[in-house]
Amino acid sequence: MVAFGKKLKERQIQEWQGYYINYKLMKKKVRQYVQQIQVGTQDRRYVLKDFSRMLDNQIEKIVLFLLEQQGHLASRIAKLGEQQEALQQQQDISKISELREAYREVGRDLLKLLYFVELNAVGLRKILKKFDKRFGYRFTDYYVKTRANHPYSQLQQVFKHVGIGAVVGAISRNLAELEDCQGSYLSIYDQPSLHLQDPTIESIKAAVDRLTHSTNFLHFLAQHALILQEELPTPVEEQVDDGRYHFMSLLLNLANTFLYMVNTYIIVPTADDYAMSLGAAATVCGVVIGSMAVAQVFSSVYFSAWSNKSYFRPLVFSSIVLFLGNTMYAMAYDLNSISILLIGRLLCGLGSARAVNRRYISDCVPMKIRMQASAGFVSASALGMACGPALAGLFQCHVKVFKITLNQETLPGWAMAVGWLFYLIWLWISFREPSREEEPSHKPEESNEESLQTDALENGLKQPLLLSLEEKDEDDNGDQEFDGSDEASEESHQPATSIASAYRLLTPSVKVQLLIYFMLKYAMEILLSESSVITSYYFRWSTTKVAIFLACLGLTVLPVNIIVGSYISNMFEDRQILLASEVVTCIGILLSFHLIIPYSVAQYVSSGLIMFVSAEVLEGVNLSLLSRVMSSRLSRGTYNGGLLSTEAGTIARVIADCTITLAGYLGESRLLNVTLLPSLVICISSIVATLYTYNTLY
Repeated sequence: MVAFGKKLKERQIQEWQGYYINYKLMKKKVRQYVQQIQVGTQDRRYVLKDFSRMLDNQIEKIVLFLLEQQGHLASRIAKLGEQQEALQQQQDISKISELREAYREVGRDLLKLLYFVELNAVGLRKILKKFDKRFGYRFTDYYVKTRANHPYSQLQQVFKHVGIGAVVGAISRNLAELEDCQGSYLSIYDQPSLHLQDPTIESIKAAVDRLTHSTNFLHFLAQHALILQEELPTPVEEQVDDGRYHFMSLLLNLANTFLYMVNTYIIVPTADDYAMSLGAAATVCGVVIGSMAVAQVFSSVYFSAWSNKSYFRPLVFSSIVLFLGNTMYAMAYDLNSISILLIGRLLCGLGSARAVNRRYISDCVPMKIRMQASAGFVSASALGMACGPALAGLFQCHVKVFKITLNQETLPGWAMAVGWLFYLIWLWISFREPSREEEPSHKPEESNEESLQTDALENGLKQPLLLSLEEKDEDDNGDQEFDGSDEASEESHQPATSIASAYRLLTPSVKVQLLIYFMLKYAMEILLSESSVITSYYFRWSTTKVAIFLACLGLTVLPVNIIVGSYISNMFEDRQILLASEVVTCIGILLSFHLIIPYSVAQYVSSGLIMFVSAEVLEGVNLSLLSRVMSSRLSRGTYNGGLLSTEAGTIARVIADCTITLAGYLGESRLLNVTLLPSLVICISSIVATLYTYNTLY
């Protein structure tokens, strides 16, 4: 993998070479600062002041050149506008065609200017993070806050890019007018939904969209899915993506996600009754619910590997296995066999294709709609989580059809079996396997040659630029750069080949994020899986009431994400939201304990709501941070970041469900406190780990 300084030099537009950030000089200066402080010839205050001055000069150079180029583009557009006015009187087709091409040429030059901004943006981000890493000082926070909020801010001049937007608008409007052969009196401003089909404009819009990619709510949901991207594609690679993309196939993947989440939670309100009807204790519901998660630990790995070769076949296999698993789950009642019940749930877990769903979005959906597709993945999961218990609440009957019992215990299984059968037919008819021949190569040498021009946008500007120290640093060989090496070994950029090698790539901060993810999944699984037993013991709730309670919890997911993604994330840093959410989750767990006063519905519902909502906020923010600190080597391959987070969450669910079953041997009166105690310990541990990690690293 070629070091960033060398990549920057290779990708510079030659005539603009003197106006790029001098990354090599600044990296050398950082090394000098380190040496000077070590020998005691300089103090930190001088270093901070001198480095700030250097950055100010570099940014000023970039901004002034950017304004100058915008002025040149504006002058060219003005001259073309004069020619266009002259053509209004005479409809000369050849001259109109020449004028249209001239506007497109201005658009192509604007695209170069956007790439210029990208490269400088990622250079600034990298050098700031490098400085923080070497000095253990949160200089980035100080620098961005003092510069970005100043009335004469040059950072704002670059990253608000008002001038660029005006140029894009002028080119789009004039091209639209030249394309209009009907003599319409309406402009693009009168018809905002008018879509101009011009390749140059499309490329510019895609680049500008990526430059302003922090559309908060969608972005927040997209990161919730933890669909990591290795590098931002060039326009050529985007065309490849467009060739592989098929809307119906994406819809089928989202439908698979929705149905699987319904399948997971539809049995929760009735699992205890089903276990008792087969002669087992009510707390065996933990094993019944958790057996699906046990199988998912293994299915996630083989589905992730299978998706390297195909998307269609894994989805077909998943649908068949889920159909069989749900059928066995439903038939266990008439066969009076707890073993058949558990085997059915294990089969359902073996059919978990969420790794394929994530991989399809990451590999086959074009960059310009990938954020929306990722948000759709999270929304489908949330909707399935709410619909599952709600459907269970509707299955209140008891009839026999051809000696097959249909009641509240078996109907969830039969309903899901029918659902997966219809899905399989739809999948067989409508899914289109993406072409593998045209798939962009992941070889480092090829991606080095093609990807750097647009590298800055997603990894540097998709988040509000430079606002967080945890942003994913593509330069995994930073220490080698400080030692003066321009090249790292090719192996250092290869994807992980096993769970063990993936684990070795995890930094302390990533391990803390995974611990937090484990904690919140454990706490949520305890709350959801034992809800039917707890509410039946303390409040004598019916299945319908339990289903309504769980459905209401599931319906909070999207509103909470809207509030956090659109408002709270704009007011506070992610780390602050993360820590606050952990504390509130801990408070929710504490309030759930049954200690002295009689246990009431109000206490259970309010504490459960606090715990669930804070855990949802925590999950979104945690995965947002995780997507930025995860090694770029974990963005692709079988053992990727998405798989690691899935395994951490699934293992947490398995342990939680086993805890419920084991605690049941102590009696239902002790079940609540015994299962909440590990949640409290893990939550406190995650808070301590969070405080220690960020105080140590930052």
